[in-house]
Amino acid sequence: MSYHNPVLLKESVDGLAIKEDGIYVDVTFGGGGHSREILSRLGSEGKLYAFDQDEDALVNAIDDERFTLINENFRYIRQFLKFYGIRKVDGILADFGVSSHQFDKAERGFSTRFDADLDMRMSSKNTISAYSVVNKYSFDDLRRVLFQYGDLRNANAMANKIIESREENKIKTTEELKEVLRSFLPKHKEHKILAQIYQAIRIEVNQEVQVLEEFLLQTPGLLHEGGRLSAISYHSLEDRLVKRFIRAGQFEGEPEKDFYGNIDVPFKKVGGLIVPSREEIKKNNRARSAKLRIAAKI
Repeated sequence: MSYHNPVLLKESVDGLAIKEDGIYVDVTFGGGGHSREILSRLGSEGKLYAFDQDEDALVNAIDDERFTLINENFRYIRQFLKFYGIRKVDGILADFGVSSHQFDKAERGFSTRFDADLDMRMSSKNTISAYSVVNKYSFDDLRRVLFQYGDLRNANAMANKIIESREENKIKTTEELKEVLRSFLPKHKEHKILAQIYQAIRIEVNQEVQVLEEFLLQTPGLLHEGGRLSAISYHSLEDRLVKRFIRAGQFEGEPEKDFYGNIDVPFKKVGGLIVPSREEIKKNNRARSAKLRIAAKI
């Protein structure tokens, strides 16, 4: 089964500053590239727990007694680690976004290249699909999704067009959605705008922003002092949340201060923003928008 080459593999795992006997978590297992690299640096007493909500990822499970794969959304990281008797870990790695496998499997409906049912769920357990967003959301909700998650300036007009069209016939496939929005897709920008539309719907379907916030809020309580968070983002919304949380321990406003006026934050930044080299982008086009941030628990 084809999964993408892991992005910023060496840099993200280096960022964990792995101890041979440490406990680590890879919250976005996918094809297992990052997990294999972590395991290669662990000794016989080390442990790695990995999360992936996508049932397709289970075929990539690694046969290693130090490794446990949990088929759940990483928003439940604390709950499931606790189930395995783990309360504190030495490092957490996250590679957000959609795997190449999910894009390449036509019937999942993630890709602009194929005609497929409007689905876009990263897990079959999800109750919301792209079909329900497109056919059941109100004008205000559709506009919000397209504007907030797709950065689409025509969000109002697009939402109107979708609502007009679905009153005549339900919009069932990615090709039908493309046809409904054809007037917003000038030839020279068609793929770019379509990608923004799909991204917006996918983020809503999988609650990606809420999941990311819930996950980040749990990380300070899970990491030992000095433990590392290594997080790879692919669009500005994700990266902004990661950056703000590392800097301020929250997503909006200024960091909290204690009684003496000292800034009270859970992390300190380790190094600066890391982006892929030209060579990596040449080999793996998916890497072009990746941004890696590393932080240590104070």
